[in-house]
Amino acid sequence: MTARSALLGEVVDFYAGSSLPEGEDWQGQEGGYLLTRVSDMNRSGNEKYILSTRQWSAAPWQKSATCPGGAVVIPKRGGAIGTNKKRIVLRAAVLDPNLMAMKPHQDVLDLNYLYQWFLAVDLGKLASGSSVPQLNKKDLAPLSISLPSLAQQERIAAVLDQVDTLRAKRREAITLLHDLAQSIFLGMFGDPAANSRNWPQGTVSDLVAGFESGKSVAPGSDEMSQSRVLKVSAVTSGEFRGQESKPLPGHYEVPPNHFARKGDLLFSRANTEELIGAVALVEVEPGRLALPDKLWRFVWPREGNGFPLYVRHLFRQEGFRRQIRERSSGTSGSMKNISQSSVLGIPCGIPPEELQRSFSEYVQRIDKMRSVHRAHLAALDELFTSLQHRAFSGTLWDHGVTTDTA
Repeated sequence: MTARSALLGEVVDFYAGSSLPEGEDWQGQEGGYLLTRVSDMNRSGNEKYILSTRQWSAAPWQKSATCPGGAVVIPKRGGAIGTNKKRIVLRAAVLDPNLMAMKPHQDVLDLNYLYQWFLAVDLGKLASGSSVPQLNKKDLAPLSISLPSLAQQERIAAVLDQVDTLRAKRREAITLLHDLAQSIFLGMFGDPAANSRNWPQGTVSDLVAGFESGKSVAPGSDEMSQSRVLKVSAVTSGEFRGQESKPLPGHYEVPPNHFARKGDLLFSRANTEELIGAVALVEVEPGRLALPDKLWRFVWPREGNGFPLYVRHLFRQEGFRRQIRERSSGTSGSMKNISQSSVLGIPCGIPPEELQRSFSEYVQRIDKMRSVHRAHLAALDELFTSLQHRAFSGTLWDHGVTTDTA
């Protein structure tokens, strides 16, 4: 059976955000209105539903526009559009000026189906405005949405929600394993910045011989080029992302020692104040990816020493990162830089090599488990994308995933 389609503006009511009334701290009050800001989309527990906000009001004021429960909320202004977040409000809310909502006509469109449909929509591609991105009703109302029967919509949404839940559990497991490694580090070594375990006092130069970097090269135009140069964003998440790269010009011959290698620990020597000093380990063969001048490769004192996994976690500790920020140069709000001598001179306790080796062995086992979870997550991401495409192109119910004939 072929499902009919409709324009989004025909099957939802739009609610634009506006000024918020004076509110009080949200403490689980019944009734009233959740005063919902774009930042509330990032609150823990609000990954799908807006279950809590910072503030609440017993009633809106005359300049506020209220949104009823049972609507999908998205950012409509500024950089938040680029985050592509979508949430559901289940109870009445007042939205701030950076948000908008769509409430489905319940006789033709299921709320969870609408939410899952929106997950496949790239908000950034719909936004208008050159300096400040904007989304409005006119940008969304003309979009076409497939409308199988309500029973089919519910089953499609349930299938997608099950896969999305599995993806969330994999991401949570990856995060917990990351936190486990950090906890083991603190348990074995204490606070490295304060040297709380009274290890022999030294500096980073006792652990690291120095750094190597690549070269700043203007990017080429051939996106299919096999030789590429890494962006700083390849390491800022703490995980190496080789896809964060730009093509190199065809005439440029990369010196062999400028290529990233499996096992490299990379360091961002130039970045924002929050991200400067980010480190990431190249865990797989990276291919022909060159280092720029803003990414350094750690050089170890001698073969078999240096313990990259220990140093990686040392550089992730907040007290240690604070010292990197304090030693960096650059005005407030600008790109920060740090010199090799400044990094190598950071004071820290030097634990026994045997303890560093023991920690590295723990982390190797943890990293193997994380790799398994990342592979499963990648497979689930691929499945979810495939199901999304089939669901909203009409082929999911044509192939027996749903069987309703209404």
